[in-house]
Amino acid sequence: MSGRRRPQRPNLLAELPPISYVWETPNRRPRRPEWDIPDSAAPRRLTPAMRAKLERIVGRAPEVMVKITGRTKGVAHLKSHLAYITRNGELDAETEQGAAMTGRVGLKDLQQRWADDAALDDRRRRDGSLSINIILSMPTGTDAIAVKDSARAFAIETFGHNHDYVFVQHLDDKHPHVHLTVQSLGHDGRRLNPRKADLQAWRERFAAELRLRGIAAEATPRRTRGRVRKADRGAVLALRKRRIAPEVDRLAREEVLREVREGKTAERPWDDRIRSRQDEIRQRYLDYAAELQGTGTVRDRELALQIRQFVKDMPTIETRRHALKKELSELSNSRRRNTEQAADRRADVRGDERSK
Repeated sequence: MSGRRRPQRPNLLAELPPISYVWETPNRRPRRPEWDIPDSAAPRRLTPAMRAKLERIVGRAPEVMVKITGRTKGVAHLKSHLAYITRNGELDAETEQGAAMTGRVGLKDLQQRWADDAALDDRRRRDGSLSINIILSMPTGTDAIAVKDSARAFAIETFGHNHDYVFVQHLDDKHPHVHLTVQSLGHDGRRLNPRKADLQAWRERFAAELRLRGIAAEATPRRTRGRVRKADRGAVLALRKRRIAPEVDRLAREEVLREVREGKTAERPWDDRIRSRQDEIRQRYLDYAAELQGTGTVRDRELALQIRQFVKDMPTIETRRHALKKELSELSNSRRRNTEQAADRRADVRGDERSK
């Protein structure tokens, strides 16, 4: 046997250039994007790919949306979903082989085939999904053909080697978007189970496909833009739209009111971590602005100015609890002012009556 020592695996996180900290997702990533690969000669220097990403971010390129909208659990559920995305067979669907599925007949065959595959999967749980439903969307005004072509390329690159899928484009909404339904069971017998980091990688891939077709697009986490609050779930937004207070809002208000009444604030170490991360991200932007400013070129100085303005325009670091506390405080102050004004008016009326 050889006496050579086994080579140690490189610590990829330790090799990451500082700039990547600004927009990285703090989880595992399936592969390293081009903008995250440092210059071997100068690891801390901005590469052209990093610079291009910075320009898109501070230039506020439109953000792509790649979202898992749900999972189908059975044949009836899958049938209902496919009927919805094809408008009951009125819209053509396209498969991973590029074949167009017109009408309900082709959809029926696909439903049965995916159901048969699931039945043969002895590792599938009773409530296991038949498919994962994804939506890929861009803001109003984006070229619909480019969106569809980018969605097709994204699907081929992401799922074409191991999963069957079908997608349909919708043009009856102000946002051009594509519904992509992917069979959960892969050809290798493994089931599709995307994590948070996978979703971010999917967003980056979809944005890259759009840029290849001349569409300005970016896929940054919200923290990159200074936002720390998570987006509300669709069900919560729907309840608010109907002027119904969601249970999550009621519980949050009760917790904040209890803290205010008792004069105590529960310790939340994650709030400190959020602020610390945001401070580091914003400082990292400013560090690279200083580096660009020092190169002496007009183009770099202009980008440095853009970066500084971008940081200046970032929203206040505010969690949902802080926003709710501020809202309740403003409401309380408003009610107190109204009470004081009403008392003043009553006093004025009494004074007028006495003068008579």
